[in-house]
Amino acid sequence: MKFYEEIAKYRIILGSQSPRRQYLLKELGIKFDVKLKRMFQEDYPEGLTGEEIPLYLAGKKADAFDDELTENMIVITADTVVLKDQKVLQKPKDQKEAFDMLRTLSGTVHQVYTGVCIRSIKKRETFHSRTDVHFKELSDKEIWYYIDKYEPFDKAGSYGIQEWLGYIGVERIEGSFFNVMGLPVQKLYVEMRKFLNK
Repeated sequence: MKFYEEIAKYRIILGSQSPRRQYLLKELGIKFDVKLKRMFQEDYPEGLTGEEIPLYLAGKKADAFDDELTENMIVITADTVVLKDQKVLQKPKDQKEAFDMLRTLSGTVHQVYTGVCIRSIKKRETFHSRTDVHFKELSDKEIWYYIDKYEPFDKAGSYGIQEWLGYIGVERIEGSFFNVMGLPVQKLYVEMRKFLNK
């Protein structure tokens, strides 16, 4: 297919340590290298809301590659945030914070936004995806079971939809499932095609 012929002309860099993003990009059939830049604080200007936050952070991650972009390189960066009542739920610091977050999400609807930046030495495009996630009422035992058996500490909002809690807790979603995992691959495919044709 022409898309894969075109993209094969470039060295694709995924600037993310997320194993879920790496898995999804691989499953999309794109060959890429993972390159992690210096760690930076994921802070953002006050007043940003919704999709503005992950778009800003994805762009900030892409900016870290300024000094090494070459003609045949495309960098993909992304950031995902979970919002409940317009409050950002970050990655939990400990078990108590994970429990408190999941208790807050229990029986309610929250939003997951992912911002993505695609850039080369000549071009830069950003886009976002939003998914509304409906959780059933979770018991304390279910929440603690998840925290004890799985790894909520590297996940915004303290859960992975592709894990046990997603299986038993998510009643329905409106939007992309893969966006909740951290990379809206269908939209990425569409935007990458546009990017290559510009």
